[in-house]
Amino acid sequence: MEKYWDLFVKGYTGYANYFWHEITHPSWDNYFYWLILVSLFFFVLEVVIPWRKKQAILRRDFWLDVFYMFFNFFLFSLIIYSAASNVVVNLFNDGIKFIANGFDLQAMNPLNDFPIWGILLIGFLVRDFVQWWIHRLLHRSDRLWEFHKVHHSVAEMGFAAHLRYHWMENIVYRTLEYLPLALLGIGLHDFFIIHIFTLAWGHYNHSNISVSGYVTGGVLGGLIGILVSQSLLDINLVQNPSLGLQIAIVLGAIAGGSLLLGNLMKYLFNSPEMHIWHHSYDLPEERRYGVNFGLTLAIWDYIFRTAYIPHNGQDIRLGFPGVENFPADFTAQAKHGFSDSGKQ
Repeated sequence: MEKYWDLFVKGYTGYANYFWHEITHPSWDNYFYWLILVSLFFFVLEVVIPWRKKQAILRRDFWLDVFYMFFNFFLFSLIIYSAASNVVVNLFNDGIKFIANGFDLQAMNPLNDFPIWGILLIGFLVRDFVQWWIHRLLHRSDRLWEFHKVHHSVAEMGFAAHLRYHWMENIVYRTLEYLPLALLGIGLHDFFIIHIFTLAWGHYNHSNISVSGYVTGGVLGGLIGILVSQSLLDINLVQNPSLGLQIAIVLGAIAGGSLLLGNLMKYLFNSPEMHIWHHSYDLPEERRYGVNFGLTLAIWDYIFRTAYIPHNGQDIRLGFPGVENFPADFTAQAKHGFSDSGKQ
């Protein structure tokens, strides 16, 4: 028992030190500044090429959503989650070893001999698939829906709305995600890359912009091209490529991604045009439990027939019946969902 208490205490001090180090030491593997850079990138795009041109740049509840971004990714872990999860993860791993006579999840994972690109691809697909089902569960469970209402209380869509969600969703998602990712042995470095990509795509899904599939296909190709040119995916096309060749690889990947994926992107990946309908106030009765549950990929919605884009949803009303009376401030939203009297 003393072991787990020490883990709990160290969870606080460890995460506090980590958080302070993130703030004071900018680097390419620094999540704090990646969040800021990705957010600023989409903020600029919303200013330059807005989809809803009448929507204010600093839309309704913009600063509330900015606070949610830092609360859900950093402050919540500092307050309780990191310490508690540290204990739970160790209890789980110790339980597995005891039951399975010493079986070690990390040492025995099936991806040990996979190249980096394979680990990233499998980890991304498994995580996104699990998240799709969790997201659907948030809509089907009356209790979980009360927490998820916080995310759906957004009245005007923008990139920062991506991270406006109840802190209980952190617990639900991370708890249900952990087992499949742990069984696969997805490491922190691999998870970091996957998470930065999904963070950026989540910002895009919620942003007030609209671009063609040829653009997003080119961007995706370019990202892959950068990783390949730097030999970061265990794909070594050439040894020690010159700067000119690296640029050529990236440009070729951009062109290939745009041409090969342009017409397919709206079926493969989520987009603002698709995700806006997930936030629609008005849905047909047969769709009352929600539509378009994909977080990054759209393919799950097409496979399981939950895709729904009846027309251009540029100016549709957002929210849910009763949103007019939903708490508008962070403190009240953070407490929402814990009693029947709090339901709207």
